[in-house]
Amino acid sequence: MKRILIVGSGGAGKSTIARKIGEILELPVIHLDAHFWNAGWRETPRDEWEIRVNKLIKGDNWIIDGNFDRTLPARLERADTVILLDIPRMLCIWRVIKRCITHRGKTRPDMAPHCPEKADMEFLKWIWNYPVHSRPKVLNSIAKAEHVRCIILQSPNQINGFLKSLD
Repeated sequence: MKRILIVGSGGAGKSTIARKIGEILELPVIHLDAHFWNAGWRETPRDEWEIRVNKLIKGDNWIIDGNFDRTLPARLERADTVILLDIPRMLCIWRVIKRCITHRGKTRPDMAPHCPEKADMEFLKWIWNYPVHSRPKVLNSIAKAEHVRCIILQSPNQINGFLKSLD
């Protein structure tokens, strides 16, 4: 595992597992949110975003966490492993709410500067609908990337077991 892509719903734990795997395997970690969002939660323009992602995936070793459907095919093409965090939606929503409380008025370390933590109804609705709307598309994209090893983790216990297997 030298180029690992981590995807899943908001609140699934993508950034956390990316950091932990990065420490264990001594690989650089790239949080896509930190590269996509600009101060005040402004999005990077589409054409600029695709160029930025293509530069990020050129390296020989990386862990990239984040969704961003438009760039998933390019990231899958370069990845050797994809980890799908298929965590129950209620746990994801709980984690996002907890994260908002913990980081209230502050920016998380894995987020772009000047993007204080927030969770609006649109984001919570996206999390709730992820298993029905986004997950099938992600699985379909993964299935097309036949060279990629796919690991699906469905609970905190499975995540912990996977991390222990890397030690």
